Amino acid sequence: MDDFGFSARTSNPAFSEDTFSVASVQTGLGEVMTLHGTIQRTGILLLCVVVSAVWMWNRLLMPHHPGALRPFVLISVPGGLLVGLVTIFKKSWARFTAPLYALLEGLFLGTLSLALELHFQGIAIEAVALTFGTCLCLLLAYQSGFVCVTTRFRLGVTIATGGILIVYLAKMAMGVLGIRFLYHFGSGLVSILVSLAIVAIAALNLILDFDCVERGVQHGAPKYMEWYAAFGLVVTLIWLYFEVLSLLLKARDDRP
Repeated sequence: MDDFGFSARTSNPAFSEDTFSVASVQTGLGEVMTLHGTIQRTGILLLCVVVSAVWMWNRLLMPHHPGALRPFVLISVPGGLLVGLVTIFKKSWARFTAPLYALLEGLFLGTLSLALELHFQGIAIEAVALTFGTCLCLLLAYQSGFVCVTTRFRLGVTIATGGILIVYLAKMAMGVLGIRFLYHFGSGLVSILVSLAIVAIAALNLILDFDCVERGVQHGAPKYMEWYAAFGLVVTLIWLYFEVLSLLLKARDDRP
């Protein structure tokens, strides 16, 4: 139990067990967090991602001075990581850092999506549709009580996500040595099934995020935590988009 009287364990780094605890947030600031406010903030952050991605997409398609955009691409990934870490450790800054994080991630998403779109027409819009469709279905399932967030559910999703993280770290380490994870990099049936499982785990993390946000609202977290909660949801949605994009890429590449 934390100081608000609940445990909100999730594998999302933005939503740790004590995210909404008294020790983690500034209390006594007046207004409290609401679900409506969190939804609004999430919409604003997603709009920042879309605007940034569309801007980068359109600029890359322009024939004049494509090299001028290289600095934007180079700073988007490390910049997004740095701003994300700052947001996690300084939650009260989220109203400023979360939009900046969304804009930086949008730059990278726009670049990656266009690069794949040029080789596989329609893959970007398919990934976007599947990502938001999955999010909507899971939200409806959670709100209807069809999916119940139990301790075992949290533990299972957290362990599975931790396993994925370990695999990714091992893949990066072996990539430096020139060793490839064939089952993950390839486009065969096994690789597709692995990607499908990862997509499922990423989607289930959204359920944990919904539960964590709802508990924060119920226990009167400070108003600024609406921005932080929105940031956490966007982190999971971006991860889900990446994994859906990877799955679609493998599925298309496997076609005869």
